[in-house]
Amino acid sequence: METVLTTHQLSKHYGSHHALKGISLKVEQGSVFGLLGPNGSGKTTTLGILLDIIPQNKGSYTWFGQKPSHQLRKQIGSILETPNFYGYLSAERNLKISAEIKEVPFSDIDRVLKMVKLFDRRKDKFKSYSLGMKQRLSIAAALLGKPQVLLLDEPTNGLDPQGIAEIRELIIAIAEQGVTIILASHMLDEVEKVCSHVAIIKNGSLIVQGRVDEILDKEPTLELKADDMDLLLLTLKEFALVKEVKLKQGSYLVKLSESISNAEINTYCFNKGVPLTHLVSKKKKLETHFLEITN
Repeated sequence: METVLTTHQLSKHYGSHHALKGISLKVEQGSVFGLLGPNGSGKTTTLGILLDIIPQNKGSYTWFGQKPSHQLRKQIGSILETPNFYGYLSAERNLKISAEIKEVPFSDIDRVLKMVKLFDRRKDKFKSYSLGMKQRLSIAAALLGKPQVLLLDEPTNGLDPQGIAEIRELIIAIAEQGVTIILASHMLDEVEKVCSHVAIIKNGSLIVQGRVDEILDKEPTLELKADDMDLLLLTLKEFALVKEVKLKQGSYLVKLSESISNAEINTYCFNKGVPLTHLVSKKKKLETHFLEITN
């Protein structure tokens, strides 16, 4: 799979404050890559550098295996701040201004309006839009010219639950069309629901990166019960793949060193004379993992 973005030891400081401390990332084509971290962690600074808005102090990056250039920049759509649309103009007219700035033909406007489900409201003034609709229009502007990559900084910030759901659905729909998306967010739930890959950043440092499902499955956990809980505990402690056993609300939470099927653990316990009455795989939520590794 083609690598869309590579960064090598990106660093940025403002006086004595180190906003980025040697960030190295790799983003593959077609992925939805989440930059996850609390406010002030360096996510927006990273995006600013990648868009050539903020100069890095050290390090380098490439787009599509090439050094940054004005021509490559045309293949990247972005939303870093609140969109600068005119409230008294229609959505269509605002997009015409954006198209002129980006040197994109007006014929592309209907396509992006349909993509963000605003075509029927294209003649309405921007000031009449809800916050969610305004954000969808800003995504439409970023999609003008059919960019290969879309950079989004906190795309659901300030939206109500319906607006958040609409943006999430839109991000997934855009990704399904082959656009690579890099999304900065402090919302764990957002990254877990829409991203295929994630990089967790804390205080300007990269903590971990990889596929979301791989990070979640670093320590598979099972929830087990049996009629004889004492014998079950002894049996589990004899199992080589068991790292930790905790009693919680009448069940044993069992951390494993590697993934095994439920059938394997069920057979193991049965052969030891401990039939299980309850067996559930507990997939760790990104929030739990995020708090564990950043603390």
